[in-house]
Amino acid sequence: MSVRLKWNLSRLAPLSILMGLGGCTALSHGFFNPQGPVAGHERDLFVTVSIVLLFVAGPVLLLTPLFAWHYRLSNRGDAYRPKWNFSWWVEGLIWIPPAGIVIGLAVLLWHWTQIDDPYRRLPGAAPVEVQAIALDWKWVFVYPDLGVASVDRLTIPAGRPVHIKLTSGTVMQSMLIPQLAGQIYAMGGMTTELNIQAHRPGRFRGENTQYNGAGFQQQKFDVVAVSPADYDRWAAAARSGKRTLDAQTWRRLSARSIITHPVEFAHVTPNLFDHVVAATGGMTHSPAPHSPLKAVR
Repeated sequence: MSVRLKWNLSRLAPLSILMGLGGCTALSHGFFNPQGPVAGHERDLFVTVSIVLLFVAGPVLLLTPLFAWHYRLSNRGDAYRPKWNFSWWVEGLIWIPPAGIVIGLAVLLWHWTQIDDPYRRLPGAAPVEVQAIALDWKWVFVYPDLGVASVDRLTIPAGRPVHIKLTSGTVMQSMLIPQLAGQIYAMGGMTTELNIQAHRPGRFRGENTQYNGAGFQQQKFDVVAVSPADYDRWAAAARSGKRTLDAQTWRRLSARSIITHPVEFAHVTPNLFDHVVAATGGMTHSPAPHSPLKAVR
């Protein structure tokens, strides 16, 4: 082995190690490590469909080299039948298994689509209501029942359903929390819904997956699942703060920027979410009358 080759291999070794570690991180923070019922269903569906599709890809990968070997130019021992044009068993092999796979997948996907509909409420206790507003380049989470809000951190009680209502104060974006649920779009002037639940306390990664400009790669947030008692303590602490999310604060917050750490607000302008929907083209496609957010635009 030459000195130059050894030097190149020594440079590639750290890169290969980093790539391997990156793959482990993707698995540990993705839906292959689900921490909620929705992500668990998605993983099970993905694995099931992948196994079924092996029956499609497997014969192709197996028979292609076999056919190439059998019909090689040097194989003169087999009969040459240029007028052969039909065989029932070949036709059955071509049509019946693929048709069965398509029908089976259709039934399977229809069933799981109903189960994992993002608008479908999860069973259990009354859900925690959260209103998520996508901005450039941050996420604002409003808790209407508590009257508080947070930026780039979603705190939820473990073991309890959470109902998230989404919109965007700017361009279309998409929320993804891989370990808890699939992605759902947030669009200006419109609302979408997502239902999630965390099985246990922990910290999970959330992000925007729809490109929206220079700060796209940093538009991430933490989902912090805590015990019910810790959630009550967090809510009390959040309500006791001094920050207020009013029209002036919203004007600064909605400007294109990246915050360095999560922020919480103890007081929120009433009906903030509805005002944002109206101000971005929803309802009557114009700002709502007497909206405190008119100046934001």
